[in-house]
Amino acid sequence: MIKNLLPNQYVKSIYDIDLFALRDRGIRAVITDLDNTLVEWDRPEATPEVKEWFEKLQEIEMNVTIVSNNNEKRVKAFSDPEQIVFIHSARKPMRRAFRQACQRMNVKKEETVVVGDQLFTDVLGGNRAGLHTILVVPVAATDGWMTRANRRMERIVLTWMRKKGYIQWED
Repeated sequence: MIKNLLPNQYVKSIYDIDLFALRDRGIRAVITDLDNTLVEWDRPEATPEVKEWFEKLQEIEMNVTIVSNNNEKRVKAFSDPEQIVFIHSARKPMRRAFRQACQRMNVKKEETVVVGDQLFTDVLGGNRAGLHTILVVPVAATDGWMTRANRRMERIVLTWMRKKGYIQWED
């Protein structure tokens, strides 16, 4: 169970992901969470920096799909202006949405990374689906009410993992 909670990589933000290194390793697609991964959970639209990140993905011919547990209205309002494919109400950490995203992008799991800010949804779901996972620091210190309980449990697990030597990064 613990190995399913361990991300393959940990970075401060999406901007610290070396997309060229991923591409050189054969990665062709990114599945990303939305809330507190790309933008604050209560920000309705993409920031100029996120738009630039999407453009960079497109330039290096990397597909992207947003996979979010949030509702269709929220995810569609964010994704449509950026012309980004999305899956809403994903029920992460269930594997179905991750597999569906890979099928839609026509990529193998070995060619795909999952980027997200939560261990119990993004990392656990991505690992269970056999994908390379990248954990990022949440972009906001606050969360929606559903996520707050997850964050408390996440802090306990991260502290335990750090004490056991499973992780070496800083908070």
